[in-house]
Amino acid sequence: MRSFKARFLTSLFAMVALWSAAGSMPAWASDAHDHDRARRALEAGEVIPLRNIIERVELAHPGQIIEIELERDDGRWLYELKLLRADGSMAKLLVDARDGSVLSVTGRKTGGERRKEERN
Repeated sequence: MRSFKARFLTSLFAMVALWSAAGSMPAWASDAHDHDRARRALEAGEVIPLRNIIERVELAHPGQIIEIELERDDGRWLYELKLLRADGSMAKLLVDARDGSVLSVTGRKTGGERRKEERN
């Protein structure tokens, strides 16, 4: 049985391949080039590999990663990860894509109440 991470990454790569094969779609035009921007940032040494980020997050923040985004904010690359915890609560982690440090963690209890857990 394949792990969730392996299934997730396989699905992610399949979606990117399908989007690329489908050509340019106006509503998704910026998304169509996100994987290219991410690859260039990795090759330029501006970000560390996503695999390293996932390993670090899984060690420090147990749960199932359900969404990952790579964003550029004020010239800084950031990974935003959403994870589902064993107790059913959600957490959003903001991670510096250059060095893997967790910048902030915000959580939401199952009732929808938000809470800030840590801020570096």
